[in-house]
Amino acid sequence: MGGAYHSGGGKVSFYRRLSWDKPSPTVTTSPQQKATDMCQPVELRPLTVSESARIQTFPDDWVFYGSVTSKYKQIGNVVTVLLAKEIGVDLLNLMLGNQAKGKEVAEQLSLFSL
Repeated sequence: MGGAYHSGGGKVSFYRRLSWDKPSPTVTTSPQQKATDMCQPVELRPLTVSESARIQTFPDDWVFYGSVTSKYKQIGNVVTVLLAKEIGVDLLNLMLGNQAKGKEVAEQLSLFSL
C-alpha cells in the first residue's frame, strides 16, 4: 500500500487478493478505481480482461470489442450471465403458465402484479 497506508481517511489504491473458493467482490467497470483493484489468487498481478469476464460467467470464447478500457466497462456493466439466464428462464416459465420453483418465488413475483 505504500504511503497510502499512512494517509488520512480511507485506504486507497490497494489490491484485494481473490480466493479460489470464495465469492468475488463486485466486478466494476474500471479495475483502476480506488479500492476496487482485484489481484489474481496466486500471482502478484491484477486480473486480465479474460479473468474478469470469467468471474461474470461469460463463456471463455465470448468476444469483447473495443479498447481494453471498453472491454472492462462492458464486463462490469452486466448482470452476471448465469444469473441473467436463470431470471430469464423463470420469467419464461411464468409466461408459459408453468409452476414457479417454490412458494417463496411465487409470492415474491406476485408483488409485480399489484
